Amino acid sequence: MFSVDIKNDCGTVDVQTTVDRGHTPEELAGFAVEKIIQIADSADPVLKQQAHAFREKMYWVIVHTAKQAIKSDRTTLSNNLVNNGQEDLAKLLRTI
Repeated sequence: MFSVDIKNDCGTVDVQTTVDRGHTPEELAGFAVEKIIQIADSADPVLKQQAHAFREKMYWVIVHTAKQAIKSDRTTLSNNLVNNGQEDLAKLLRTI
């Protein structure tokens, strides 16, 4: 995986790529907390420590939620396959 940072007058665009796979819940959570919780270098050390702890907690909340979303989507897809007479495909999807 490699990263490309592009800066312009309107803001920053970050691009993250993978090879032969999508992003993991952990990678997506990392991207999210970096965008949501920004910590200034000049912040008070105590506040900075609290912000880092909060960022870590939010990271794990997002990882857990993303994993639950993936399971939920697979359940929906599996049920749709079964309802359309594709039991073999549904079984295969559940094993992934």
